Amino acid sequence: MRYLFILLILLGTQALKAQQWKSYIISVRGDTLNRVDMDGKKQGPWVIKIEALRGEPGYEEQGYFENDFKVGRWVRFSLMGDKLAEENYRWGQLDGKSRYYNNIGGLIREESWRAIEPGKKFDTVDVIDPIDPSRVLDRVVVPVEGASMRHGSWTYYDPEWGTIYKTEEWWMNKTKSEIDRENADDDLRPIAVSKDGEAEKKEVPKPKAVQDFEKEK
Repeated sequence: MRYLFILLILLGTQALKAQQWKSYIISVRGDTLNRVDMDGKKQGPWVIKIEALRGEPGYEEQGYFENDFKVGRWVRFSLMGDKLAEENYRWGQLDGKSRYYNNIGGLIREESWRAIEPGKKFDTVDVIDPIDPSRVLDRVVVPVEGASMRHGSWTYYDPEWGTIYKTEEWWMNKTKSEIDRENADDDLRPIAVSKDGEAEKKEVPKPKAVQDFEKEK
């Protein structure tokens, strides 16, 4: 009788899972992985394996899905079990720090990303003081394309010695040198002079879409 009772509990649990998930697999530890809900969306912990193909090495990655989007920390391994990457996601896009390694664990590169909320055409971004990174100089509204954008410090390492040999500063997909060139172009534009001989600062009108966005805030 006791065994029959346990069997009924197990059958009931499996029936409940079957109602909640369209498909899933059970790991060797008994966890449910690679779950797809009744709407066909990936949910919860997933393990994805990509086999080697046409000279490209395969890999395996693991992390979480939320409503079909990658979220949080994802880790990628070679098929031999060596860690190749640690990435962070938001709305299915790279967000925050990502780190990449060679096949013996040496850090190759550290990237910084900013995820853009799907469907959003504009974003408000802090302008950081380059001398004092803890100080915010301004907040500006910028147009976006609905994808991850390079934003922050990118650092390149010698994986053997761990030393830094190159750094890049990005601000919404633009490098510091690109921003400096744009600012230099602004400085070279003709300055209007008023009747009393003083320079007038002309305000550049914002696009209507940006004005509408700021009104909604």
